[in-house]
Amino acid sequence: MESEAGQAAPLYITAVVGLLFLALIFFAFGEADVRRNGAQTAADASALAAAQESRSLEEVDLRAHILDRAYLTLVFNTPFPGTHNGCGQASRFAGQNDATSVECRMLFDGRWGFRVGVESNKGMSANLVPGTEGKRAQVTSTAVVEPRCKFVPNPDLSSPSPGTLFCDTRVWVIDPKDLALMPDMAVLFTVRLAED
Repeated sequence: MESEAGQAAPLYITAVVGLLFLALIFFAFGEADVRRNGAQTAADASALAAAQESRSLEEVDLRAHILDRAYLTLVFNTPFPGTHNGCGQASRFAGQNDATSVECRMLFDGRWGFRVGVESNKGMSANLVPGTEGKRAQVTSTAVVEPRCKFVPNPDLSSPSPGTLFCDTRVWVIDPKDLALMPDMAVLFTVRLAED
């Protein structure tokens, strides 16, 4: 019996060591997944922040051209690429989410939006998988600004009102005497994550 117990001990030790090694491998992959998820959250927040900043900056131009039928048609009825860069906000939001913004650029595919790439500030802590120690997750995210309204020009060209904005939540007849009633930019345009 003692010789059998002596022969089984190395098997138990090998099994325990193997299980510990597997547990550490699972820990390493779990840590990598957590880092990537954290970086993805930072990238999403950064891309949305850039798009929201661009939408906010566009308000000045919109107010300046609110009686211009051609401008309103361009912005609300056609693919509008946007003219204001919001990448400063992307960097700020990446930092708030424990990441560094490594790239932020406006889209040039006909959409009004931004593609942001970030890198997590924290790297992998364990070198269980060769070459992973200190590696940082790098991910990208894209956010776009889209109109929530359609502009219908006033058929009466002599009218002081250029037309009407039909939005998801309200209808606004553009009245030159009451331009202060212009809806918020969040009512006029939505910001959402999109596919790269």
